[in-house]
Amino acid sequence: MKLKEELFIKMVLDAWHTQIKNTDELFDSLSDGELMKQIAPGKNRGIYLLGHLIAVHDRMLPLIGLGGQRYPDLYKTFVEAADNTVIDLPTVEDLRNYWKEVNNALAESFSKMPLEEWFQKHNAVSEIDFAKEPHRNKLNIVINRTNHLANHLGQLLLLKPKNSES
Repeated sequence: MKLKEELFIKMVLDAWHTQIKNTDELFDSLSDGELMKQIAPGKNRGIYLLGHLIAVHDRMLPLIGLGGQRYPDLYKTFVEAADNTVIDLPTVEDLRNYWKEVNNALAESFSKMPLEEWFQKHNAVSEIDFAKEPHRNKLNIVINRTNHLANHLGQLLLLKPKNSES
């Protein structure tokens, strides 16, 4: 059984790292000005989605038991508040740095997590609920956040200039 668990964890983490890599490449290819644009008329701007992803990934650290959040204030700005409702945003440069820092911290922690910990409850579920729903584990958080990231990556791709290579 241990071999199957290792394989499953590898598959999940490979998907996570692939989505992070693809998103890194997109953010690196977009200018600060392009990140200030809306994905589509009336929709979120790229800067908002960048901040949103940082805030969500930053919350994974305590949720999975990997340490405290690095940028807790971003959650209110980029998750609880709608885009264009907060005037004082961090700079795009700062957000780019936060993105790399949070995801590097997650990658480092993921690489050190023992096999058995992946299938333990995450910190937002009680022992009673976990006994009834053992799928509410740490690995499932990574699966959920990988899907979340892939969704927003698809939106962010709309910011690429029309003459860019596909």
